[in-house]
Amino acid sequence: MKRYLVPLLAIGTIVAALPATALSDDNKKPLYTVVDGDKVDAHTYEGFKTWRAAACARCHGANQEGMVGPSLIDSLKVLTYEEFKTTVLEGRLEKGMPNWSTNKKVVENLDALYAYLKGRSDGKITKARVHRMDKDK
Repeated sequence: MKRYLVPLLAIGTIVAALPATALSDDNKKPLYTVVDGDKVDAHTYEGFKTWRAAACARCHGANQEGMVGPSLIDSLKVLTYEEFKTTVLEGRLEKGMPNWSTNKKVVENLDALYAYLKGRSDGKITKARVHRMDKDK
């Protein structure tokens, strides 16, 4: 029994170290890639920086758990990319969500912001604060 345990533990360690990658809706490129729960690809890291720059945490919470705005962990489980895009760019004024269509950083990094938040919602990005994985090399 013990002789099987070591190879199984080795395989488990290798699998745990593999990056988690989600594909975009068109399945042509990765939506995000994350290793160890907090090291992400450069595109997803731009989404994190956009999140911080736009101060989304003021309404949605530092961990996207929701405050006066809804939990983005829950919302991104049901919103399509198009619904997310419409919500961010047009706002939901009746619910207090402003329109971000005039914010250049948000508009230019909308895909990256979606990737970051989708990774958080999928549970693959386990910490709200992330680091670029290529910075560790």
